[in-house]
Amino acid sequence: MKKKVLYIEDEPFLARIVKETLELKDYEVLHKKDGGKIMETVRSFAPDICILDVMLPGADGYTLGTDIRSANAQLPIIFLTAKGQTEDVLKGFSSGGTDYLKKPFSMEELMVRIENQLRLNAKRNQLTETLNEEVRLGNYQFHPGRYELRVGDVVIKLSSRESEVLNVLCDHINKTTDRRRLLTSVWGDDSFFNSRNLDVYIRKLRDYFSEDPRIEIITLKGKGYHFVVPI
Repeated sequence: MKKKVLYIEDEPFLARIVKETLELKDYEVLHKKDGGKIMETVRSFAPDICILDVMLPGADGYTLGTDIRSANAQLPIIFLTAKGQTEDVLKGFSSGGTDYLKKPFSMEELMVRIENQLRLNAKRNQLTETLNEEVRLGNYQFHPGRYELRVGDVVIKLSSRESEVLNVLCDHINKTTDRRRLLTSVWGDDSFFNSRNLDVYIRKLRDYFSEDPRIEIITLKGKGYHFVVPI
């Protein structure tokens, strides 16, 4: 069965090249020129991956990414943009993006990134199916398959990325998790931008565990993280 790509781009020449190339690679591509009424399209088309330009009429890519992520925690989203500042990249990831490609780009690189995102998502889906048991972490209970962290009567809803990062850390409780291994397990590579994104998620996880001071995520400079959990 063909993988479905929802592609939103308002530059007609670039859109034609990308659409035709993906179709030659046996993808089913639905191209839209603006960000209006995209959530209806997401529901009806049910894409396997979304490729979003950032600067769009109707609604910008960041807004679309946030809306899509709210409706589907797993769907891969690649942002395409001429903007390359660090703050723009971080905004893309915080808006639900799972990858970021700066214009101009080669079709070869786009294809590699699409295939990588689909492969990672398949692994996430497989993991979700097998991880239904809770993991005890001090006063907390972590439910990987439901993306939940519980402490007492409080339920913290985790994003898919937060859950993935925490799951890798849980594989190395009271041990050192190599930073590069963590990055490649969750994002597929250890690029600078993904590394900055990981820093954001580590800070969020530390905040979530603030109710139990015995739990620590200690940064080991040049190595990774030591996840301290009471036994």
